[in-house]
Amino acid sequence: MSSGAVKAWYLVHKWTSLVCTVFLLMLCITGLPLIFHEEIDHLLEGERPLPAMEAGAPSKTLEDALDTALARFPGTIPLFMSFDEDQPVVNVTTGPRPRSTVEEMNFISIHRPTAEPVRTPDDEGVMHFILQLHTDMFLGLGGELFLGFMGFLFFVAIVSGVVVYAPFMRKLRFGTVRVSRNSRAKWLDTHNLLGIVTLMWASVVGLTGVVNTLSTPLVDLWRADQLSEMVAPYEDKPVPTAFSSLDGAVATAMSAAPGTTPQFVAFPGVRFSSNHHYAVWLRGATPATKQLHTPALIDAETGALTEMRSMPWYMTTLRLSQPLHFGDYGGLPMKILWALFDIAAIVILGSGLYLWVARRSLPAPGTRHAHEELLPQAGPAE
Repeated sequence: MSSGAVKAWYLVHKWTSLVCTVFLLMLCITGLPLIFHEEIDHLLEGERPLPAMEAGAPSKTLEDALDTALARFPGTIPLFMSFDEDQPVVNVTTGPRPRSTVEEMNFISIHRPTAEPVRTPDDEGVMHFILQLHTDMFLGLGGELFLGFMGFLFFVAIVSGVVVYAPFMRKLRFGTVRVSRNSRAKWLDTHNLLGIVTLMWASVVGLTGVVNTLSTPLVDLWRADQLSEMVAPYEDKPVPTAFSSLDGAVATAMSAAPGTTPQFVAFPGVRFSSNHHYAVWLRGATPATKQLHTPALIDAETGALTEMRSMPWYMTTLRLSQPLHFGDYGGLPMKILWALFDIAAIVILGSGLYLWVARRSLPAPGTRHAHEELLPQAGPAE
């Protein structure tokens, strides 16, 4: 590669790194506790024993759990009901109207066998704050899309860093850290080494992060494309005044897709459904298929199955990217591995900032030692 091409890639790496590094540092720092959010929640909240069930008492229905939620929040209507993977618990979201804002929504977890509440919104705490900061910086969709753009710049910085890494390493053995040189040279070598070691992880996490920030536009696309086709025959029908059985709707959807389990139910009128249907979202029952979702539309008046279809490729991509981004699909060993890579990324980004701040102590580009300014991976370069 010509020196001019190397210089051009170097400039790409420099400016993409400078723009995104501060935000990437924030994402890596907040992402570290989010990797262990389940374990941290358990430590902060302690063991929450589920309500005891009387011997011989019949198990409650989903309708009973819904009644408990509506009684806790009078004057609201049901919006969503999700199913816990690990415990016999359903999470119910209510609001004053079908298109309620997040601030207007109420959330409660209910023990299915007893229909008694086990969690309320008062339990959100610090992890909820960290998640919001990591997701959109409390700026809503605009914040999500901005962080998605930072993630894209991060990936460009990775690619350009790899390109300039090759000529830089011609005179050094792989993994060399020049401990006898000045502090900047040692940090440069550490930056380079960690950058190339974490190359694949950083690329995967960066790209899946970008995909995750597109969640709202992708769901809107699905609604305008697939969902509109599915509910077209019911477009002019009003919201029913009386609803068929919720338990029956879930059972009907599961019988139409054997081997699946319910993930959540969207009630009529909300964003993931139509004015006339329960939308029962099913997932595979195995580790390999549980991220693949299938929505089933159940007529809210009659309880009959209206239509079921697989999700389009872009929604499947979104679903697969979410667990991959946080490394929460392989148990605690995978989380620990993800955390180690995350710490390495923080060192890369922090060392990149240091190298940029200390740039004036080095010769200008084009002199004999200018190759020390070439920084592979993400992080500011001058």
